Amino acid sequence: MNRSRRTVLSTAALTLALSALVLTEVAYAGKPVGSGNGSSKEEGGGDKTGIYAAAKVQYSGAVTKNGGSGNVASADVNWDPPPCWYAPYLGAKDFKKKMSADLKEQMNTPGLGSGGTALGEVQRHYEDDYGWTDTPGYKDYNVDKDGEGMFWAGVENPNEPDYLKRTSCSDLPFWVDNGEPAPPQYEEAITPEMLAALAYQHMELPGTKVTLAPEATTKVNLPTWAWLDKAAFDEVEATAEINVPGFNLQATTTATPKSLTLNPGTKDATTIPANGECPIVDGKIGEPYAKGKSKETPPCGIIYRRSSGGGTFPLKASLTWEISWTGTGQAAPVNMPNGTIEAVQDITVEEIQSINR
Repeated sequence: MNRSRRTVLSTAALTLALSALVLTEVAYAGKPVGSGNGSSKEEGGGDKTGIYAAAKVQYSGAVTKNGGSGNVASADVNWDPPPCWYAPYLGAKDFKKKMSADLKEQMNTPGLGSGGTALGEVQRHYEDDYGWTDTPGYKDYNVDKDGEGMFWAGVENPNEPDYLKRTSCSDLPFWVDNGEPAPPQYEEAITPEMLAALAYQHMELPGTKVTLAPEATTKVNLPTWAWLDKAAFDEVEATAEINVPGFNLQATTTATPKSLTLNPGTKDATTIPANGECPIVDGKIGEPYAKGKSKETPPCGIIYRRSSGGGTFPLKASLTWEISWTGTGQAAPVNMPNGTIEAVQDITVEEIQSINR
């Protein structure tokens, strides 16, 4: 049986009997932390029996608590985290208990029609060593190898909006011995690089609150100084890990601030520097305003050329972070696309009032 046939069979059988096996990933999050602050790990979620606990990815460090996407946007529009993957699911005895019960229930469903044929082939696959070219069958669900490996199953990434991509890891669960990689035909088998992408997706970085002088109301043609507190420049880490008997993979993403980009919210303004990008210099972005500097040009700031007319201009500040990862089998940092987070501050710009004597 070729892969196309296997996929058709898998999809049909999973639709009929094994919808619970195409698992939905649950995030296990810790509160956001920076370097030197430690990290925490929280666990939760799963179904009522906890039967697919092995397939979960655990998240720790600076990640969201609710399992949703973090606040980091990739600067590379063509970069995406994995929509689904294959991961360890159950040992042989537990898998037999779950699978055989599901098959029995579905095969006794009235009016099953041609679906019964697919279910029968799945039953033969796991009970009677029925296999095909690149996928061996199993005798009695491999229970004689219980503890020596696990069945792997597809896991959906719930943060993937494309339904077809999210559900594309639809092959039947397959056996992997402890310490061995997944068979090569399963290209979506979980890897440290994929875990790094998931850690990136869930990463929660500190908000970008730019300090301004003048703070919220400035004057036309008056330089407005902008800077970030040094505390914003700590490295931030997020970790994604799968850790089950006989299998452990982990990856940690590290984010380091790189530069601040200012968008004044109107074309009638001049940014300093001209491209609006304020780099990190000597561990800081911009320079705090001090008394006596009103006539100086700030290293990072904005000069508004017209008033906001009784309203405000939306000043957008985007902080760019350099992101890399290390993990299982990868000690040297590997670069990932830069990440950005944005914040908008309303700025009132007034005309300078002059008095004629």
